[in-house]
Amino acid sequence: MAIPNNHFSPRPGLINKEGCLPDPVELVCVEIPKVFDQCLIKRCLKFKEGPDTKRSDEELRSNPLPCPKMFLGCRDFNIRLLSFDKIPLRNDDEYSKVIINFVISFYADFVDDNGVNQSELFEINRTETIPRLYCPDSIAKISSTCESNSEDFESDILKLELVADCLDGNFIEDCDGDMFLDVVIGFHLIVKCELIVQLLIPAYGYCPVPRPCKEIPTEDPCKLFNSSPAPKFYPDQKLKPLFPTDYQDSAISPFNYDDDFNCDC
Repeated sequence: MAIPNNHFSPRPGLINKEGCLPDPVELVCVEIPKVFDQCLIKRCLKFKEGPDTKRSDEELRSNPLPCPKMFLGCRDFNIRLLSFDKIPLRNDDEYSKVIINFVISFYADFVDDNGVNQSELFEINRTETIPRLYCPDSIAKISSTCESNSEDFESDILKLELVADCLDGNFIEDCDGDMFLDVVIGFHLIVKCELIVQLLIPAYGYCPVPRPCKEIPTEDPCKLFNSSPAPKFYPDQKLKPLFPTDYQDSAISPFNYDDDFNCDC
């Protein structure tokens, strides 16, 4: 049963009781980016000389490094869309083949022979092709007086979201004695086709002013230590049960333990 509006305090939160929200106060028109279509690209890339493929990239080798000793990992992944092309499909002109050009950048950290942490910047240029994507052109032409963002509104039709990580890193020595770092990266890339649209949505009005930030009082560390429980001291044992728990799924008879549980030690 829905609660009345006068007993409801509107605020962001989880809807843990379906059907218990009151009726909206109003229907509002908002202008937001709407995703018309999207797809996921998953790649695992290793270093290999020559043209880029779906499994290799020649820019995954660093410049010569000064006495590297141990690879630490990668950080600060970033992606930048350079350009994209839409080619309408002959059989279905509502859909297009989309070719995107982008750059993935990140830092690889390592320790040199002196124990000093070093980092190397990687920038890999990639081209990916989405064979079929619904990416319509905006019917309305948009203009704005806002000067804080001078980018073309229509250029925001394509959006890239990246989750990436370094899977491995190895130091390679060439014939001249120079040391290089070859890294293996894996990434998930979501390609979204967006347009700015007006949507009519139910609303409860403006969000209320949030509660004041709660300060955490400073406590005596010894008091916290004395009030905490003692540790277990020993790890949990990982032992197999002596007897089967379900005789219907086991070929062992419950009445013949001596024959079926002999240890071959």
